[in-house]
Amino acid sequence: MSQPLLELVQVTKIYGKGQAAVPALRGVSLAIFPGEFVALMGPSGSGKSTCLNILGCLDSPTSGQHFFSGIEVGGLSRNLRAQIRRKYLGFVFQNFNLLPRTTALENVELPLLYRGMPAAQRRALAKQALTKVGLAGWEEHTPAELSGGQQQRVAIARAIVTAPKVILADEPTGNLDSARSYEIMELLRAFNRDFEVTVIMVTHEAEMAKFARRTLYFRDGRIESDTGVSACSGMP
Repeated sequence: MSQPLLELVQVTKIYGKGQAAVPALRGVSLAIFPGEFVALMGPSGSGKSTCLNILGCLDSPTSGQHFFSGIEVGGLSRNLRAQIRRKYLGFVFQNFNLLPRTTALENVELPLLYRGMPAAQRRALAKQALTKVGLAGWEEHTPAELSGGQQQRVAIARAIVTAPKVILADEPTGNLDSARSYEIMELLRAFNRDFEVTVIMVTHEAEMAKFARRTLYFRDGRIESDTGVSACSGMP
């Protein structure tokens, strides 16, 4: 049996203190294995985005354990969690989070710039990433010159340019029409299938969740159901 890539053990997350305390997660345990495509679903306030943020080292648990590749990271410093994010994780957000006055190529280069990579090398890798998402020839366009679907493709190129082990996507189709939503989901599925990148996605949309092999449904800070194909014995 393979080792989980990501694991939570009895994780709780509480925001605020005293009478203002709000429990976002209430003892969540889960294991995600290399190469899985997992959708996190549930109503607003159910804990799915909090869970994604903890898995992505953007937040830390109030209690419980968070493992990445067998290493307990829940109690690491902010700087060490940032190193894990830069080296192993790629993020895709609903609002694209692109720099508005910066070209598509320069947006994709940013994670490599943070790594201190030489300009020529990061430019070559950024061009390759844009080609992979179908945007060859659009390198010099700014976000204002791109459609919503194209902007999300730039965001995905930025997420994959570092060859991450995991892509974490928070409502990646939330601002797109149906046709563009399916294009983005096909793209994420292709990276999962062809490059064995583990994908973890928060979504409200059942149609988008169907692209995943496994769905975790959250309610009131707990996992209510876990359906689909788990990779606990290796991906088929």
